[in-house]
Amino acid sequence: MRVRIDLMWQRLSFRTQLFLPLGASFLAALILGGVLLQIFAAGQLADENEPARRSTRTIATALNNTLRASDDPGKTLDAFVQSLTTSSDIQFRSAEGPPAESPKDGRHNLQGVPQWFVNLLMVPDMDAATPVLIDGRRVGDIVFLPDLSADLFEKWIGFLALTGLVAMLTVLTGIIAYVFAGSALRPLQHLGEGLTRMRRGDYAKPIPVGGPPEIRQSCAEANALAATLVQLSQDNRDLMHRLVSLQDDERRDLARELHDELGPLLFSIRAGTIALVDASRQVGNLGKSAQDVLQSVEALQQTNRRILDRLRPLYIQELGLSTSVQTLLQNFRKQAPHIVLTDTIDPGLDGIAGPLAQTVYRVIQEALTNVLRHAKASNAHVQATVTGEALVVEISDDGGGFPEGNVFGRGLTGMHERVRALSGSLSLLRVDGRTHVRCRLPAKPAREAPVQPIG
Repeated sequence: MRVRIDLMWQRLSFRTQLFLPLGASFLAALILGGVLLQIFAAGQLADENEPARRSTRTIATALNNTLRASDDPGKTLDAFVQSLTTSSDIQFRSAEGPPAESPKDGRHNLQGVPQWFVNLLMVPDMDAATPVLIDGRRVGDIVFLPDLSADLFEKWIGFLALTGLVAMLTVLTGIIAYVFAGSALRPLQHLGEGLTRMRRGDYAKPIPVGGPPEIRQSCAEANALAATLVQLSQDNRDLMHRLVSLQDDERRDLARELHDELGPLLFSIRAGTIALVDASRQVGNLGKSAQDVLQSVEALQQTNRRILDRLRPLYIQELGLSTSVQTLLQNFRKQAPHIVLTDTIDPGLDGIAGPLAQTVYRVIQEALTNVLRHAKASNAHVQATVTGEALVVEISDDGGGFPEGNVFGRGLTGMHERVRALSGSLSLLRVDGRTHVRCRLPAKPAREAPVQPIG
């Protein structure tokens, strides 16, 4: 049970956690005030009216003494009754007539005091009656009927004043707490948003430094961390760029070796095999074997050309990126006639050169290779456009999709490293039954400036 309460409390916002105790304190103050009022008000009312009760008894005693000494007690009693005014708390109640009622009875004349407040006070019964005797016979009572209207009204006004004071202090404390919470939460919110941007790899926008000293220090430290991460990220991209450049150099050297060394050898073998095929027609017993050798050599030459094409598309510089991509798409259509391939290639790609052009070509090449080998797709689409300062490449197909967990394969992992080296992004998406390989690259890569802390 306690764990559940703790969890519920932790889910509340900071302002709610701050104002709930204030509201509880206000209610507790009201309840405590009511209890204290109930304890002390009744006794205070009784003490305030005790002298009047004693005076009533004294008057009754004096009246009885006077009546005993009077020659005409009835006349003396009538004169005493006539001397009492209706506003007096002391009244004469005849034993033979109906009970006398005071128009100022506090139990009925509350002067705007709520009945629940009177019930809360539990006003004691302070009526007092002393018998009046003539010749030993009880003819009536001297009755004390106190008027508590003024006392109850005074208590009610005091209760309203106390409640208003507590409410005003609570509201004032709530306003101060609200302002304080806002001044503390706003920098914390900025800090949280900044850390979220840092987690996503966005270090350009610094975190505003403000709030109490502890929060200011945290914001400044977060900005310093962002500046460090910017430098590390740039160093990492530079390192990856150098690694990619080294890989390209190695691919170029290997492609040159295959082209300059293996190519002539294969051509020589093919020429010799053709000559052997021509000669075998006269001999008559070597034709089939020589023909098999010729087919193997031709297959080996095609394989060598494909390897050269994957190692380094030598014609990008001569033909331009747009034409090179179109040639790649034509080769794909020949290799996979069962897949309907459409394309949207921006002619502006011819203005792209160097590592950026090679990366675009490699991304399209690797994505189409995956479509051919793994997707089991019936149609695919290649789009490469230049929009502003961004170069967007997207290859989509209607195949079975990528592996669970959206994990890059070895080929796309290499492409991802290439794209990161150029400050770009590569992502896999599955939308409406189609798989999308989306690459976004800066058309003009620029070195990012470190984030400078504010404040």
